[in-house]
Amino acid sequence: AYSRANTANTVTGLAVAVLAIVGAWLIFRTGQGSAYGNAFIQDSFGRFMKVLALVGSAVTLVMSMRFAKAERFDKFEYPVLILLCTLGMMLMISANSMIGLYLGLELQSLAIYVLCAINRDNLRSTEAGLKYFVLGALSSGMLLYGISLVYGYTGNTGFQEIATALGSGERQLGLVFGLVFVLAGLAFKISAVPFHMWTPDVYEGAPTPVTAFLAAAPKMAAMALIVRVTMGAFKPIAADWQQIIVFISIASMALGSFAAIGQTNIKRLMAYSSIGHMGYALVGLAANSQAGVRGVAIYMLIYLVMTLGTFAFILAMRRKEGNVEQISDLAGLSSTNPVMATILTILMFSLAGIPPLAGFWGKWYVFLAAINANLYALAIIGVLASVVGAYYYLRIIKIMWFDEPVGGFVPMATELRVVLGVSGAFVLFYVLIGGPIGTYAEAAAKTFF
Repeated sequence: AYSRANTANTVTGLAVAVLAIVGAWLIFRTGQGSAYGNAFIQDSFGRFMKVLALVGSAVTLVMSMRFAKAERFDKFEYPVLILLCTLGMMLMISANSMIGLYLGLELQSLAIYVLCAINRDNLRSTEAGLKYFVLGALSSGMLLYGISLVYGYTGNTGFQEIATALGSGERQLGLVFGLVFVLAGLAFKISAVPFHMWTPDVYEGAPTPVTAFLAAAPKMAAMALIVRVTMGAFKPIAADWQQIIVFISIASMALGSFAAIGQTNIKRLMAYSSIGHMGYALVGLAANSQAGVRGVAIYMLIYLVMTLGTFAFILAMRRKEGNVEQISDLAGLSSTNPVMATILTILMFSLAGIPPLAGFWGKWYVFLAAINANLYALAIIGVLASVVGAYYYLRIIKIMWFDEPVGGFVPMATELRVVLGVSGAFVLFYVLIGGPIGTYAEAAAKTFF
């Protein structure tokens, strides 16, 4: 009597084991390498981002077990799709040519489309999958068009070759168009403004564990890919892509801060929050310096931990009748479940960038890099955006601590407790462990300089 649920559990366990083994192997294996005629390379930057992506995937899988059972989508395909998606992310992070980039991106995206719609009985889940698929197809088209233009003007698809071709000749206008299209296709994947249309709807509609996955792991891979393309292939025309990145960054920070103010659904709020955070991470990239790339790497790590912690909390927002997603449902949580409320308060302060929590240090490194690169306006806008953004994080804290209780949640599952506790501790004590993390990020950033 080996049931379907058992199969799902076994496969999920195996999937987590595979992710853990690969992650451990990456941490202990040093040195460079390349595969398939330099289409993919292995370096310290790749290793750093890959470990982040693997952690994101593994933690999301662990968190989603119980929820999937309750919502009846505990099919064994679920962990398999997440593994395929993670494989795509590994290819993206290692990509050293336009072909490798596209291969990884599509493998990752196609798996995500199915994941968004995996809860077939739920209309909103199906709608989320369809929306993401239609817009994702559009972005892939733009990306391919950009790649074809770059290939046409440089005669190469490899990043090193493109950089060499760009460094030797004068730049043509068509090439800048190609660059814009490539960056547009990639900006879509990190949901940066103006390619963020899908984010709030998909985050709200997709099953919560899938939303947690979307907000965490693929963002690591897409950000790594943007860094690789700009720092690797388009290094010689930095002045051109710097303007684009600065614009996308300012737009994302502004929209992420202002649009989240009116949200009532916590998953939608996290969607706008993640748009804002991608904007902050891009500030570091706009600096076009080693300190900038180091800042991006540290920022993505801190963002990953904060996001996983917050989504562990959202998954734990269960009443007898099922999960709740409204911010008003958090009212008076401090009196019904003080530990949960305290940890979420720490995470919210960190997302808002309050010192001395981890979120503050993430912003500190990217803004510092921007100032050293003479991008004063960008850094000032970033600080102002964080001030506006602090409002809606603090609003959640106010609702938890000062409003009348509306009834508690059912006790948290053990795995969610662990994730929430670890991320809360990381954020709180980041000052103590920031040194070694900074060293690793420094080594990762050296790859490009």
